[in-house]
Amino acid sequence: MDSISTTQARRIALAATGFGAAPPRGAVTARHLRGVVARTGLLQIDSVSVLQRAHYMPIYSRIGAYPTELLDRASARRPRWLFEYWGHEASLVPVELQPALRWRMAEAHTRAWGGPRKIASERPDLVAWVLDEVARRGPVTAAEIEEDVPRATGHWGWNWSDAKKALEFLFFAGDITSAGRTASFARRYDLTERVLPADVVNLPTPSPAEAARRLVEIAAAGFGVAAEPELRDYFRLSPAASRQAVAELVEAEVLIPVAVQGWRHQAYLHRDARIPRRIHASTVVSPFDPLIWERHRTERLFDLRYRIEIYVPEALRVHGYYVLPFLHGDRFAARVDLKADRKAGVLRVPAAWLEPGAKAGATAEALAIELRRLADWLGLDSIAPPERGDLAPLLGGVH
Repeated sequence: MDSISTTQARRIALAATGFGAAPPRGAVTARHLRGVVARTGLLQIDSVSVLQRAHYMPIYSRIGAYPTELLDRASARRPRWLFEYWGHEASLVPVELQPALRWRMAEAHTRAWGGPRKIASERPDLVAWVLDEVARRGPVTAAEIEEDVPRATGHWGWNWSDAKKALEFLFFAGDITSAGRTASFARRYDLTERVLPADVVNLPTPSPAEAARRLVEIAAAGFGVAAEPELRDYFRLSPAASRQAVAELVEAEVLIPVAVQGWRHQAYLHRDARIPRRIHASTVVSPFDPLIWERHRTERLFDLRYRIEIYVPEALRVHGYYVLPFLHGDRFAARVDLKADRKAGVLRVPAAWLEPGAKAGATAEALAIELRRLADWLGLDSIAPPERGDLAPLLGGVH
């Protein structure tokens, strides 16, 4: 078995997921976005918009400023090359992967979560009615069809209507999908066969084992080097399906077992992974970026213990509300709490913190450049001085 150092593993991981490449020359096109997604395999969606919605950020972190309309168009207009489904949580996934996710759709009655699963078992008549409404009126938002369906009250949470629950069950089951989003980020539901390209809809359905092999290989290519639990987590596979897929990919010599310095788990190297001599990167990284999805892997690779603190009470937060690690070279040199104040045209910096071992002056200089680049991409005119954190005094002059 081959052995690699932590530094080598770190650089393999960064290169595999698309960091360190030269930025595009000239105008960014859909081809550049396809290149990023070819490496990441999918883009996670999240409703948090305090800075920028999650699915836009991985592309920015890898290629810099780009028109977000290009990504919107990829999933909302023909010819679509991305569609929404449960990949790694809610995700934008390449349309050609839809057959590899049909096993999950087929298990909707047991795998769909909470309210949607319950509404499907208790009110199949409502689910059928909602599907007919989508077929008749789609693309349609939940708000446009839920007026005739009673909404439960008196409990905490999103308080979805029964119609919304039915829509989410049908979405999980693959009967409907998103034809795009409204300005308020609500899904516009439509029949899957009216959204996805016909040549994708007509593809044969692979066996669950074949689908798992494909998904694990995508995860392995995106990670470069990873342990089996991390490969499993990429598309939220079951342990049994993931372990079988890993074993078969090892036998096919797609995955190469390696020992990584300091790792307790067996690691697997994708056969196409490369080890660059250095990584040229200087960018903030979203909490929802595949590079740092799996927090234990992040800690082993980068010595970065990262936790998102959105749901932590303010008094108990360590670094801030929406904190992004700052990647500089092949290490995380800082972390910065950010907020886009669009009404005032200001990028606010509630906190900036230096990571252990990073050089304060060089990190502050590089981070100031990155914050200016980010503000320009977000259309914000100015940058507020950091309010707290050990790196704040050195960033005080950023504007």
